[in-house]
Amino acid sequence: MNRLVKTMVTSLAILLIGGSIALVVIWGVNGEENKGQAVSIDEIIEHSYQSPEVTTDLKDGSFVRIQFQILTDGKDAKEEISKRDFQLKNILIKELAKLTEEDFKTGLSNLEDVVQTKLNEVMTDGRITDVYTINKILQ
Repeated sequence: MNRLVKTMVTSLAILLIGGSIALVVIWGVNGEENKGQAVSIDEIIEHSYQSPEVTTDLKDGSFVRIQFQILTDGKDAKEEISKRDFQLKNILIKELAKLTEEDFKTGLSNLEDVVQTKLNEVMTDGRITDVYTINKILQ
C-alpha cells in the first residue's frame, strides 16, 4: 500500500508541474503576440491627458507658459493623472525654477523625461508612458 501512495503522489506532482509549465508557456506566447503591435491613435488619445497651462518663472527671471499632453498606459492611469494635476503643476514649477532661458530652449526633451519620471514616482494605478510638449511660450 505504501508503494502505491508514493507512486500516486509522484504522478500527481509531475502532472501539476507539467500543467504549470504549460500555463506559463501559453500565457507567454499570447503576451508576445501583442507586444509588436502598434497602438492605434484612437487608443493613444483615449488614454492621454492634456495638462493645464502652467505659467512660471525660470532661474534667470524669464517667464514660460507651458502645456503637456501626457500619455498613460490605460483608463485608470488617465483618471489618476487628472486627479493629480496639482502634483503635476508642483513638479513643473520646481523643475522649471532650475532652468535658464537657454536651458529651456535646448533641453525641452530633458524636461519631458523628468516630468515623466517624477509623475511615475507618484502614480499608483498605472504609469505615464510619454510626455509631449504641446504649447510653449517663453518671455
